[in-house]
Amino acid sequence: MKFFNFLFSRKFFLKSKGLPKHIAIIMDGNGRWAKKRLLPREAGHVRGVHVVKNVIGLAKKYNINSLTLFAFSTENWTRPKNEVLSLLNLFDKSIDNEKDKIKSNNIKIKFIGDLSSLPSDLQKKITSVERKCKKNNGMQLNIAISYGGRSEIVRAANKFINNAKAKQTISEKLLSKNLDTYGLPEIDLLIRTGGEKRLSNFMLWQLAYSELFFTDALWPDFDESIFTNALYFFQTRKRRFGSLMDI
Repeated sequence: MKFFNFLFSRKFFLKSKGLPKHIAIIMDGNGRWAKKRLLPREAGHVRGVHVVKNVIGLAKKYNINSLTLFAFSTENWTRPKNEVLSLLNLFDKSIDNEKDKIKSNNIKIKFIGDLSSLPSDLQKKITSVERKCKKNNGMQLNIAISYGGRSEIVRAANKFINNAKAKQTISEKLLSKNLDTYGLPEIDLLIRTGGEKRLSNFMLWQLAYSELFFTDALWPDFDESIFTNALYFFQTRKRRFGSLMDI
């Protein structure tokens, strides 16, 4: 399969200029990957973590400034309790195992979402690793956990209401300042694995003019050839942002 993907890779057609500055990924398909192999769903999630490490390395290799990964949604809380606990435990272990590597690789990390819903010990670890990497000035890595696009917009609106001056009217600019992603560049490219072609309540505000790349590959099978195909797809797009230029 990897050799087949290599044959159809667009890696060698990529240009050094015109690459996306900010890529977001919906990492879908861990459970289906495990089911196809008669393995428990948790095995797919464990394999998915290894792919996350590889993709972070690929983002650095291709000089992507910001990478945002959709790890756990607000809707994922409704999954079976054992699976939710397994995922939370996996997040916990991953932070312990990778925090030093993230620091030494000059990666600045930020967790976004309704973090107050997470176990207190995990919240403390998140705060600790963010603080540990605060002075790093390399690639920005964002992990969306307990995240939902609608939830984020509601939380941003409530922040505005609580901090607004008398008779201040909300605007796109003011609302943006209260989003989890404030200060980050706009998302240029969204990649979704697993064959589904929907946003699943992810970055509803930030994806307004992003290019969307969908692949049938399940997340545990995601590799450099698929990543570079997505980059090539982005480079072939004419981004008009709602204007009539180049028509």
